[in-house]
Amino acid sequence: MSKSIKVRFNLGKGKNYMKWKVTHPDGDVIYYSPDEVQMVMTECTFKNHKSTAQKIFDGAHKTVCAWILCKDIKIYTGKPITDESRRVRYNPRVQPNWIFDGHIMDNDGVPKLHTIESGVYITEGKGENCLA
Repeated sequence: MSKSIKVRFNLGKGKNYMKWKVTHPDGDVIYYSPDEVQMVMTECTFKNHKSTAQKIFDGAHKTVCAWILCKDIKIYTGKPITDESRRVRYNPRVQPNWIFDGHIMDNDGVPKLHTIESGVYITEGKGENCLA
């Protein structure tokens, strides 16, 4: 099994609060401001630490419990994708799972995702130059 890139939205206090955290298999960590970049990820899987998410849902303090694993990631600063109709949602205070169109997406894979600010969207029917 090849190692994957781990992507999550950082809600921990400090200088990287409210930024995308991208952890590469070699351990390299890079933070990106959602106001400055858009990410396009391929071969993605939605990961969720179910017991931690359930504790948050039941009222515990928030802690890291969800992320996306992907094979490749590209960072763009140009014209963004604006199709926001295919959003995948995650908020363990509301539902302790990744949710898309009413379906639980935990451990499900999708071919391509993109970000718009702090949101994650399934990319369909867009070519490699989707941000050109």
